[in-house]
Amino acid sequence: MRISTANAFESSISNLQKRQAALTDAQERLTSGKRVLKPSDDPAAAAVAERALAAQQRSEAQLRALGASRNAMQLSESALGDAGELLAQARELLVSAGNGSYTDRDRASIAEAIRGLRNDLLSVANRQDGAGRYLFGGQGADTAPLADAPGGVAYAGTSGQLVAAGGAATPLSIDGRSAWLGAADPASPGSTASLFDAMDRVVAELSTPGRGSADIAATVSRGLGEFDLATDQLSAWRSRAGEALNRIDGLESRVKQARLDAQTERSDAEDLDLLAAISDFQNRQTGYDAALKTYSIVQQMSLFEYLR
Repeated sequence: MRISTANAFESSISNLQKRQAALTDAQERLTSGKRVLKPSDDPAAAAVAERALAAQQRSEAQLRALGASRNAMQLSESALGDAGELLAQARELLVSAGNGSYTDRDRASIAEAIRGLRNDLLSVANRQDGAGRYLFGGQGADTAPLADAPGGVAYAGTSGQLVAAGGAATPLSIDGRSAWLGAADPASPGSTASLFDAMDRVVAELSTPGRGSADIAATVSRGLGEFDLATDQLSAWRSRAGEALNRIDGLESRVKQARLDAQTERSDAEDLDLLAAISDFQNRQTGYDAALKTYSIVQQMSLFEYLR
């Protein structure tokens, strides 16, 4: 079979180009650290990597939702703790108001102090998280969920709880109506009593001059009972916030493990074995160098070179 000089040169150049392309491909894989750079490299592995990436992104979205819920529950738990301390101070003042040696002026001073604590409690009930949501806004409130009204403090939010989207439902708020206005009313079984109504009544009665010791004792006794019921109600909701935080911890641990599993699966599917890749690159480089040297030698053996 007769092989022309031009054909031999074309074949050599074609082989050189193939070796150069293979060397460039090996270099690209080595520098990127990826075995699968495009789906055509390994369709099955590319599909596995794509599913793993989607699972990883879902896990990250769930972690962001859990982080928002954790922040809201931590702030709510802290707010309920502050409310408990304020209510304890109001209780101490109410107990002192029962002192028989106190004058109307003394009790009026105590009433003013309790009124101040009542206003502080209302501020606590209207706290917000860092995203502008009201902690006790229930399922949502555009304005402060608890506000003074002619008939007492009214709830402007929507009863219930706002939950984070994605994955397991975790709370972003607390039902303010139940927490602040939903204590059981011992005087009317089956109905609820407002903490703020109880404090307003105590303030009004202690501010009224000329009341006898029996009336004062009745005010103190009834007020203490209502304060204790409100304290129990706030403590119950604080416990719920703590339970939610514990649940979030467990969920976060599982979601982080799922994210790690997805990352591992994706890495196994598309990442490069560096030792094997380095060895392959060196082999291709050696082969390319040899091909270049061979081509330079064969090029000098052309008939035209002899005829010069």
